[in-house]
Amino acid sequence: MRIRFLAEIFFLTIACFYASQSIQAQRIGIGTQLPDTSAILEVQSINAGFLPPRMTMSQRNAISNPAPGLMIYCTDCGNNETGEMNYYNGKVWASMNMANTNSNITSLPNTSIGTQVWNSKNLDVVRYRNGDPIPQVTDSAQWRNLTTGAWCWYKNDSATYAAKYGRLYNWYAVNDPRGIAPQGWHVPTKSEFNTLIKQLDAGADTTSTNSFSNTAGLALKNTTGWTNFPDSVCPTCVNGDNSSGFSAMPGGVSR
Repeated sequence: MRIRFLAEIFFLTIACFYASQSIQAQRIGIGTQLPDTSAILEVQSINAGFLPPRMTMSQRNAISNPAPGLMIYCTDCGNNETGEMNYYNGKVWASMNMANTNSNITSLPNTSIGTQVWNSKNLDVVRYRNGDPIPQVTDSAQWRNLTTGAWCWYKNDSATYAAKYGRLYNWYAVNDPRGIAPQGWHVPTKSEFNTLIKQLDAGADTTSTNSFSNTAGLALKNTTGWTNFPDSVCPTCVNGDNSSGFSAMPGGVSR
């Protein structure tokens, strides 16, 4: 009896092993017996949803060596810190919130110049597109020595300059792969700037390291703010005619 009993257990173990192998080799359906042929796992329900792991941004960032495609729900990410789906794209955590991509393009102030559409509102964000914060740095010495992204107010005076210039960002923030522009927009490349110049001045020289134009600048510059810019040391600076609608304002110090 003992030998027979052991043999039955052994047989049952083998049967379970092969059943497990068979399930792993097939598509799995939850709520359906016929999962789609393109899916290894399909879940169907009319009264419940799929709930991914939920965690804070700091907990998300603590995941060691995340695999490309890994998904989580970040409870304190997003522009309003209300939470959003995130996925790892192989380099950084990115937002999956693409719901209003097209409306973001049209809802932000913009102007069309030739074949391009330019946002005409000063950038004013404190987070990268995936929800990670961009730190504010107010100390000038610290700013000069930064090797990571940051933002500041012009002259650290938001009351006077926020509406005119928006927030100012260093190159590390602008070039960060997490993205600083709103959904549907991107930071323009040098080639795209050259296209802009050529659309305003067909005779402009955009083949050398620096682009040259006699008229594009006036078309891009605002009609006020250039001749009395507080830090300007350029006595020949003049206001533009803003015929492009770009409304460019001066910033920084001329040297």
